Amino acid sequence: FTTYYMATINNYRARSRLEIDSVRKIIFGKHVFQAMDRIWRTLSNDSLFRHPRRELSLDEQRKLSFSLVKRLIEYDFISDEEILSTPGAGAGYILAFNPYDSSPFATINLHKNVFVTAIQSMGSRRHAHFIEKTGNLEYFGCFALTEISHGSNTKAMRTTATFDKNTQEFVINTPDFEASKCWVGNLGNLATHAVVFAQLYTPDRVCHGLHAFVVPVRDPVDLSPLPGVLVGDMGEKLGQNGLANGFVQFHHVRIPRENLLNRTGDVTSEGIYSTPYKDPNKRIGATLGALSQGRVGITIMSVASLTSAVVIVVRYSASRRQFGPTDKQEIPVIEYQMQQWRVLPYLAATYAVTAFSVWMYEQYTQFLFSLVMGEKQPDLGREFHAISSSSKPIASWLARDGIQECREACGGHGYLAVNRLGQLRNDNDPNCTYEGDNNVLLQQTSNYLLQLLADKRRGQPIKSPLGSTDYLDGYQSILSMTASTTVDQKETLNGQDALLMYQWLVSYLLIESDKKLKHQLAQGKDPFTAKNDCQVYLCRTLSIAYIECFIVSHFVKLVKKAESEKESSASVLARVCDLYALWSLEKHMSILYQGGFCIGRFGQKVKDAIIKLCSELKDDAVSLADAVAPPDAILQSPIGMSDGEIYKNMYQAMLTRPGALERASYWKEFTEKPVPGSKRDDIIRSKL
Repeated sequence: FTTYYMATINNYRARSRLEIDSVRKIIFGKHVFQAMDRIWRTLSNDSLFRHPRRELSLDEQRKLSFSLVKRLIEYDFISDEEILSTPGAGAGYILAFNPYDSSPFATINLHKNVFVTAIQSMGSRRHAHFIEKTGNLEYFGCFALTEISHGSNTKAMRTTATFDKNTQEFVINTPDFEASKCWVGNLGNLATHAVVFAQLYTPDRVCHGLHAFVVPVRDPVDLSPLPGVLVGDMGEKLGQNGLANGFVQFHHVRIPRENLLNRTGDVTSEGIYSTPYKDPNKRIGATLGALSQGRVGITIMSVASLTSAVVIVVRYSASRRQFGPTDKQEIPVIEYQMQQWRVLPYLAATYAVTAFSVWMYEQYTQFLFSLVMGEKQPDLGREFHAISSSSKPIASWLARDGIQECREACGGHGYLAVNRLGQLRNDNDPNCTYEGDNNVLLQQTSNYLLQLLADKRRGQPIKSPLGSTDYLDGYQSILSMTASTTVDQKETLNGQDALLMYQWLVSYLLIESDKKLKHQLAQGKDPFTAKNDCQVYLCRTLSIAYIECFIVSHFVKLVKKAESEKESSASVLARVCDLYALWSLEKHMSILYQGGFCIGRFGQKVKDAIIKLCSELKDDAVSLADAVAPPDAILQSPIGMSDGEIYKNMYQAMLTRPGALERASYWKEFTEKPVPGSKRDDIIRSKL
């Protein structure tokens, strides 16, 4: 009794010039996508991974999430041997599983990657027995850094670890409730062991700063709290409720001396502290490099969530018809310039950040291998800290804004929970906060860049292991360029042009941030206040521009490589690259004018290029979405299914929802009619 419009989605697929296998090879890499495909095929055929049709209680969400974690461990999709041979395979694991549900992935990631990797990268052979017992969940791990009164300011953490020479133990203690560890993923109800960060004190009462310790918190047999440990669950959150976040207090809990993760510092049996790093900042750099694991992972998690949202909105836009040149002829909403402008830049951003994050994960994994092998690479550790401290904010904010735009671009249908845009939005939300508040993290990146400039002025060239800052060594030459001498004469702008403008932008913001800082200091402000007063419009924007420039640079190189290898999809990806680069850069246009890089109508030229690229990519949009889309069984969005039957799929979802056709359980209350005004005399009058 219902007539459905014919889906138009296949018309767009037929028009596209895109070769999907070629795209996947370029963006993900052959081995990474093979890992993703293997995971997707397996999960799609496992009934345990079918999305629940009703809303689950908090306890049910936790139970289901842990059941999925156990199943993933049983599958062991990516072995240690595969990670060694294909360092980027772990990125494929995140990209494949996060679109299904971020909670079980976060749970297993915190255990298998963050907890285990922390021990591997900050510990030594004496800690191998902890790792051996994590494989089958004999030990279930978590990572305890944040405290109630301190999060981003790690140096101010107040949990203490005091060495007792008489018993050869460290005494872990929480001085007061404000120093309680909190927001610890997995700790809420299941974790048996925690990597705990505490201030290390030797018997001479000297504090040697923040160090990491492996601390048992629950009995591995019955999960009862161990003596001296007060541990509990923090309760329901705005999203990711399958992940149990907990809090813990330690009341003079004793652990063996050997539980100190001693890669960057150790204590002898006599209570003497030693470290292989003469410069304390380099020790901190090595530690920070190891702690970048979480931020690297969150970068990928964020773009994976955005990918799902973009796939949904592109398929919906190609199938949804509204209005048209005549009353009898409606056209797909993707044909509208406004819809293209709202949606397609986020599709391009998905490609750019996905390609970058896969590369970053691979590089970071190799860095961790070097740490495990005992290599000291403090410069690489500091660069990873700077990159991850800006990639996490840019990716999580991009996903936050992009998913919301996708939700709105799907109209009212996007608001229905079954279409999953709300879940994607809520589950991405904590990515903006945990592992470091985004705005605070960006200060780490700008500090790194300002220090490089200071070193340059002392005669040291600007050069970094991954090359993210190398162009800044020629900042004076870059700042002499203007649009009129470089790109203004070109008929159309592309990604390479945007990269040049980004390098000018970063150079300009770096110099201006340094000038502002020096001015603040000259006014008599202390270094802390001076740096604080340079963040808005300068240091914060500097960090954002730096990471966007690096992402654009990576994408441009990727496209050039594809073109040189005559990949069939290189021309389409070049336009995707151009769109992302110019769309991102356009947000900084006022600074390009302010700094004198451009004048007149150059800004309009950038905007015209963005609109033109959106129009040119419209016919390829569905195929571009298909190339990065998870299977329907994983995506589980009626309006985002690959068949484009948005109305049929949504109608079936509404009809088959448990209780959809039943009368309300409270229907009798409807028969008891209220008497208007009968309680007016009971209104409590205001005393104002």
